[in-house]
Amino acid sequence: MSLHNKIHSHNHNKKLKFFLISFLVLANYIFWQNFLTSQRAVAEINNQALSAQIEAESNLQQNLNAGQIKNKGLLMFRGTSSRDFYGTGPINTNMPEMLWRYPNETSLNNKPLCAKSYVGNANKIWCGSGWTGQPIVWERSDGITEIITNTYDRGIHFINAQTGEQSRVPFYTGDIIKGTVTMDPDGYPLLYSGSRDNFYRIIALDREVPTELWRIEAKKSDGVWNDDWDPNGLILNDILYTGSENGWFHAIKLNRSYDDLGKVTVNPTEIFKYPTYADGYIDKLGDDDLSIESSPLLVDNIIYIANSGGRIMGFDTKIIEKNIDSSVVPITFDFWTGDDTDATLVADKNGFVYSASEYERNNERQKIGQILKLDPKKYLEKISKGEAPTDSDIIVWGISVPKKRGMTGGIWATPAIKNNRLYVPTNPGDLLMIDTNTGKILNSIYIGTNAWSSPALIDNNLDSNLIIGTCEGKILNFNISNDIFEKVWEHKIDSGSCIESTPAVWNGQIFFGARDGYIYSIK
Repeated sequence: MSLHNKIHSHNHNKKLKFFLISFLVLANYIFWQNFLTSQRAVAEINNQALSAQIEAESNLQQNLNAGQIKNKGLLMFRGTSSRDFYGTGPINTNMPEMLWRYPNETSLNNKPLCAKSYVGNANKIWCGSGWTGQPIVWERSDGITEIITNTYDRGIHFINAQTGEQSRVPFYTGDIIKGTVTMDPDGYPLLYSGSRDNFYRIIALDREVPTELWRIEAKKSDGVWNDDWDPNGLILNDILYTGSENGWFHAIKLNRSYDDLGKVTVNPTEIFKYPTYADGYIDKLGDDDLSIESSPLLVDNIIYIANSGGRIMGFDTKIIEKNIDSSVVPITFDFWTGDDTDATLVADKNGFVYSASEYERNNERQKIGQILKLDPKKYLEKISKGEAPTDSDIIVWGISVPKKRGMTGGIWATPAIKNNRLYVPTNPGDLLMIDTNTGKILNSIYIGTNAWSSPALIDNNLDSNLIIGTCEGKILNFNISNDIFEKVWEHKIDSGSCIESTPAVWNGQIFFGARDGYIYSIK
């Protein structure tokens, strides 16, 4: 090979070697860059997963803690399981102002809350909220006070108490909703509600939208009369107690908890049920209207509930909680008023139970009275001795509320009780003040017929006030401190529509629904 060729070959080899080295260096660089990028991506994914896990664990812990902290507010019909907490004052002694009306321009649907629903074979339009229809008040942990109310447009609505704006999207069912919803009392973000669509639901409020977690169906074919759910559910020791319009009383173990993401969960199972229409009551009445529309009342460890046939029963929750064999029936009280007892029972501090019944069947039994003071302890005392309790053992006193002013007699509203005074609105329109010791009517005032709204008793500095709605579209405020009904003010809504739902009062602000299709707040 010539010198020229050798030099050319040598230079070519040097270039090839340089190219190969450069290629290897570049390839190595690209490899490590890709490797490091992929590692950073993996690390980022791991960090995100770890952050999500930490957040979930934090949420779970917060929710577990929340489950140990009681929710604050007016969380159910009449506030508590004893049905004697009406809200908080002070109430304005001057004429209140309208703060807001819902729906409004901030709502998704700025129209009256109305829907069609069948009554027998007739399809009629229902609007607003009706009996019992009390809004509940929930002081949320984020500082918002939220009003939650069910209405006749088939929905449950969520309202900012301060602004009247929609605080979250409504939850709709398949039919109108009567009664009152229940907010979980034990800190869980759970709402409990019946509907006329046959279902009672448990709804989670810790998702982007209210989300159904569970439902139970009431079938007329499994009982009597109807398949609605009007009563306001009561939660005690993780058990939901309620009744259905097919006449059954239910005890449902909730098994509340949280999942790995910190979201609330339930795993309900029915541990006890009883047909309150049984034991010969259909024959006794001559009809099958033995639905349950009143809400359960808790006195000590006894749940009391009444049905539309006038049967009042007491159930021992301690026996139900133990879930022992069904041969042990936990009935501690059984009494017949004679007629439809849809109003929720109330009790005093001594354990006496007060019932308010309608006057529709016109049977002989109704002579005992429509407002009754009953002694469940005397009933148990007689039973423990193997003796049959008589009316004279059980009835302490009775007051008749007959037909008047062309109106059916009796009571639809739930009485209010404080100390030794009972306040009872009647269907003929009289608001009664009764001495619970003697059964004497101390005072009465006419507030308008169809008085179905249940009164709220509020301490107002040194005075006591009674707030009630009327079917003339008015909210009335009475000072009741001196055993008289001293009218402080009356506020009438522009529509004049019937207010048959029960007002809620929180920090002196009053919330109520009317049959014109709207929810109102005044203060």
